Amino acid sequence: MADRDRSLAVTRLIEAGRDREAAREGATRADVGTAKRSTENGEPMDPLNQLALLGPLLAEVVGGIDADQLDEPTPCADFTVRGVLEHMIGGATAFAAAFRGQEAAAPELDDPLARFGPALTDLADAISAPGALDRTVAAPFGEVPGETFARFVVLDGLVHGWDLATASGQPYDPPAELVDAVDGFAHQALDPLRDGETFADALDPAPGASPIEQLVAYTGRRPAGAAA
Repeated sequence: MADRDRSLAVTRLIEAGRDREAAREGATRADVGTAKRSTENGEPMDPLNQLALLGPLLAEVVGGIDADQLDEPTPCADFTVRGVLEHMIGGATAFAAAFRGQEAAAPELDDPLARFGPALTDLADAISAPGALDRTVAAPFGEVPGETFARFVVLDGLVHGWDLATASGQPYDPPAELVDAVDGFAHQALDPLRDGETFADALDPAPGASPIEQLVAYTGRRPAGAAA
């Protein structure tokens, strides 16, 4: 799939978050099949294909949050649902600018449920632009290759999606191949970044934990039933 076509597909998937039914339908698009096929030969799933899987997942979770749940606590320390959404919108705004080599504008946070889709769409466009993954990006923790930072973006989005789903009482069942790809990257990249704030120490998951619960425990979250 050409970069422009893939960008548009990811955009449509993320924008579908305004309608839960559209989000579910988006999850069955051909882009998801492309992402699945990328791992069939043992090759790492590239970050654009990861985004194609992550988009409808986040869309459905955010589309399922009610306004009266915005002040509920989340598993992300010190963040409410509103706080996680604002954090993700702010990050998306800054990261999109970083992938474009621009100064970031102030994020629009007046209505986080409404602002989430456009902010994530713009980030997906920036990451999917020709050459974006090949440039050096000024990340919050230093300059890194664009492809590496895109993988961090997916890791951040996948884990925060779990935070939001857990806080709002929704199921969260990411595609196994996405969790596997992100988990492999996390185990390569996170340990040097554990400062107690950006990433806490890894925790032991509960016996029988699902793959996503194992991943969030590795990032320092404590899923239900995990060892204290």
